[in-house]
Amino acid sequence: MIITDTHTHLYSDAFDADRKEIIQKAIQHGVKRFFIPAIDSETTQNMYDLESTFPDHIFLMMGLHPTHVKENYLEELKLVEEELSKREFFAIGEIGIDLYWDKSTLEIQQDAFRKQIQLAKKYKLPIVIHCREAFDEIFEILEEEKDENLFGIFHCFTGTKEQAEKAIAYNMKLGIGGVVTFKNGGLNKFIHEIPLTHIVLETDAPYLAPTPYRGKRNEPIYLLKVAEKLAELYQVPLEKIAEVTTSNSKEVFGK
Repeated sequence: MIITDTHTHLYSDAFDADRKEIIQKAIQHGVKRFFIPAIDSETTQNMYDLESTFPDHIFLMMGLHPTHVKENYLEELKLVEEELSKREFFAIGEIGIDLYWDKSTLEIQQDAFRKQIQLAKKYKLPIVIHCREAFDEIFEILEEEKDENLFGIFHCFTGTKEQAEKAIAYNMKLGIGGVVTFKNGGLNKFIHEIPLTHIVLETDAPYLAPTPYRGKRNEPIYLLKVAEKLAELYQVPLEKIAEVTTSNSKEVFGK
């Protein structure tokens, strides 16, 4: 059984004390593929170091996270494109709009999101979307940019069934993580009505640990709890969840 974590910040300093151990433990339990989103230029070297330590298991994205879209964002985007021109990446991400922390940067977040979608099309890569309190704003830009070259993952999907269907209509898979195990998370009420072919698994580690680890540091091995919950909701074996969601991840990332 191979499980794919399509979104995990394993270079985070939350793992500095035991990074190798927690990755090896996850691999031993079937979580064997880790897709690593970029934040900004300060995280780039840490991502490369992680990849060199686990080259058969770590797959990198490149991009500028919306909460790191600041006055210097055009300079950061230039660095993103420089990295893209040098080597292989598997997605542009994580990109999008976040209005939870700072609404005043909406305009430059929108510009950074558009520019990175266009980069993804240029390099024929999927996008991995970060959306926090910004569904309408995200959908507005996806509507502008939709064509046969727009595809990817709606990371950490926590919306309604209607929003899920809308995301899927823009050729996005839904990234499902720890929130599906929360009693009041909402996803557990309808996610089984969405065909499994539209679902990928993720931890967003070290954030959003599933029940019963909620509030603690999230780890890749906890993805098994997410997969078990989906197996229960879809009423299929755990192996089926692993097989279909890993297949879906390969469809998106080409790896």
